[in-house]
Amino acid sequence: MANEDNSTQELSRGLSQRHVQMMAIGGTIGTGLFLGAGDTINLTGPSVLFIYMITGLFLFFMMRAIGEMLYVDPDSSSFVSVVSKYINRESGYFVGWSYWITLILPAMAELTAIAQYIQYWLPHIAAWEIELAIMAILILLNLTAVRFFGETEFWFASIKIIAILVVIFIGLFMMITGFKTPGAHGGVVGIHNITDGFQFFPNGSGNFLKAFPMVFFSFVGIEFVGLMSAETMNPRVVIPKVINSVLLRILLFYVGSLSVIMAICSWRYLPKSESPFVMVFQLVGLHGAAAIMNFVVLTAALSALNTLLYSAGRDIFALSKEHDGRIERYFSKLSKTAIPARAIMFSAALICITPLVNFIPVLSSAFNFFASATAAITLVIYTMIMIAHRRYRKSDDFMPDGFKMPGYRFTSPATIAFFGFIFVMLFLTPTDQIAAIGGILWTIGFGIFTHYYMKH
Repeated sequence: MANEDNSTQELSRGLSQRHVQMMAIGGTIGTGLFLGAGDTINLTGPSVLFIYMITGLFLFFMMRAIGEMLYVDPDSSSFVSVVSKYINRESGYFVGWSYWITLILPAMAELTAIAQYIQYWLPHIAAWEIELAIMAILILLNLTAVRFFGETEFWFASIKIIAILVVIFIGLFMMITGFKTPGAHGGVVGIHNITDGFQFFPNGSGNFLKAFPMVFFSFVGIEFVGLMSAETMNPRVVIPKVINSVLLRILLFYVGSLSVIMAICSWRYLPKSESPFVMVFQLVGLHGAAAIMNFVVLTAALSALNTLLYSAGRDIFALSKEHDGRIERYFSKLSKTAIPARAIMFSAALICITPLVNFIPVLSSAFNFFASATAAITLVIYTMIMIAHRRYRKSDDFMPDGFKMPGYRFTSPATIAFFGFIFVMLFLTPTDQIAAIGGILWTIGFGIFTHYYMKH
């Protein structure tokens, strides 16, 4: 572990606007876009674009709520502190540790996926060896100065963005040149592949509603910006600029890329089992398209894991600033480079048991249950952030000339209602029902524990 210096009490502001901007993009774009886009499109057809826009709009409102509170207090460690401040300490404690769980379990899933992607090229190396080697590298990155972490994440995010922009450029070029795709279902590339025979519910309204949770959870990670304020240079300038660009990124990277893919090939014939991005590369005769996409999703997974580890460390450190329990006091120390090394190492140690979880069937089953439950827990956390924002608006801290959430009187209750709608939609599919039930059990069980723990 990095040497600790008790005199270092504040996180270093080592993240520039360039870093935060790309980390925010990296948090929004996951492997789901590259690998799972075909499933979502096949469920709802072109109307999935409206689902992305609606979901993106409400998450933009949530980000503006977070941004408004961080603008007032740019030294705040994370949204954990604003929940503690504007609701109560018990709620802050609940949100802090619940959010940490929603970071650790997906990190373990990402680590498992990374090993599989690397075995594409190195099939003779055991998965557990790859997993431990990757964790060793990321731990070293996270224990150095935060600017090195920011630089790494900048390049990880850049690769994802380049892949998406290449697909968009290829699609536009095909449309301009009148490119005709081969095969039994081939044809001229164009917008007509989206508009001809358009139906809002081509597979029924039920499938349209089922797609909402799928799209919503593809955006999870967008809130990472809310953990960076205390380490960002000029946060009152940078954070608003980054948050305001969220909606544009969603429109460009998600809606733009999916629109182009559906213009290239009618959505009815898009492969479910294959990434539609691979299909685009293959259509232009790019040899090794599968290998290229494997590299892109590997980068996306590495980016996600790196950011999850970073966020887990900052989340625990934020808890240590808000609560004076024995556990929290241990994590309140920073290294000489102003890194929450203890919190990072603790989080990394749990992620490193991934090989053990994968080897033992009982642990693997339990992990799958809890991992699915994190989806519903995220909805609870987002809702509590919105409640904290409503309390902030009624407090003496409210800054009328600050970075205000637009149309607060309407957008705040509408956003909370939207999160409730997503939670209800989880009950439409069996696998999502498990997530919803797990989230309810966690909220009740850990909520009761938090209440009694904080009172005694």
